[in-house]
Amino acid sequence: MQVASSEVVRDINRGVVLNLIRTKQPISRADLARVSGLQRSTISLIVEELIEERWVLEGATGRLPRGRRPTFLWLNDDRMIIGVDIRPVQTTVALADVNGRFTCQEVMATPSDPKAAVSELIVRIQRLLKSCGKKKVEGVGISVPGRLELGSERLVFAPNLKWTECDIRRPIEKATGLDVELQNAANACVLAAVWFDHVRSRNLVVVTVSEGIGTGILVNGQLALGRSGMAGEFGHVPLDPKGPPCSCGSRGCWEVFGSNRAALQYYLESHEGSGGLTFLDLLRLAEQGDSRAAQALDRMAHYLGRGMRMIVAGLDPELIIVIGDLTRSWDRFGPIIETEVQAQVLPGGVPPRLTPVHEGGMARLRGTIALVLQKHFGAGSAVLP
Repeated sequence: MQVASSEVVRDINRGVVLNLIRTKQPISRADLARVSGLQRSTISLIVEELIEERWVLEGATGRLPRGRRPTFLWLNDDRMIIGVDIRPVQTTVALADVNGRFTCQEVMATPSDPKAAVSELIVRIQRLLKSCGKKKVEGVGISVPGRLELGSERLVFAPNLKWTECDIRRPIEKATGLDVELQNAANACVLAAVWFDHVRSRNLVVVTVSEGIGTGILVNGQLALGRSGMAGEFGHVPLDPKGPPCSCGSRGCWEVFGSNRAALQYYLESHEGSGGLTFLDLLRLAEQGDSRAAQALDRMAHYLGRGMRMIVAGLDPELIIVIGDLTRSWDRFGPIIETEVQAQVLPGGVPPRLTPVHEGGMARLRGTIALVLQKHFGAGSAVLP
């Protein structure tokens, strides 16, 4: 039986205080003690340590009917984090403060060669470092559309990115001197939901719909990674083993039927000469009354809902968050997906809430900031702050 050492208890208390400051700032020491249940002496020791380390600042005083005026605390937004969102077509490199506010970002085309991509990322990251002046950069968070090997964090499975197995982290750490954290894109969206959108559910699934379909799973407040880091690859579970080929090498996978690419393919099958069409174009055509575009999107929606039946039956989540351009037309997609999902609820079960997130493509990037933050604000693999 393991017992908690004094160092573990101290780290847990520090994380609690740091998170309370982050979520309730500005906040006084007295309110920290009241909300946390910790003794005022413990709060004072932790706060003084955080101020000395420049994690926390103190300043303006408040007013009370009587007694000493409280001094407020808040996070020092001169501590910065670099976030990188790698996608098959383009990659975004951005700079944010510890409160998740982005101060600048730049976009580059994603190279087809992973070594060239890492080299270009190093150049962009070093440029951002120079722009920070004396501000401290805590680290780099990177979101990738694939799966990472546990421990080494080597990219081992990225069918839509079409990169071979590669090491992204160590070359960037060596060139910049910064700690680098990587995470699957859907898992990064889970982090964004619980850290910045303040989603309080401890059992949820994020479904990202773009060129493929990704899923991030939160179970009892922790990311489900699996034995080798491959948990959550529902997008590559075949719905029809005799279906069209998938980029993963299998056939008839969920993303072959329910992704943005699938909807475009449905439209192209019924409408010749539509090369170069994007998914956003397809959404606009449907809104303008193009019946073929509407039929293609409805077909995609049915398959999305059918695929989510696997999630409902296998994981019984409280909440399913849907992220992607399809949320712009949720009045079309939502009812169809809801109907399909409800059909899978087993006797005695409770259907999950289905929530679209209109995040403007920023969820993955915000997740990269949380990925670095949780090293300081959380413990182990726990996600909920």
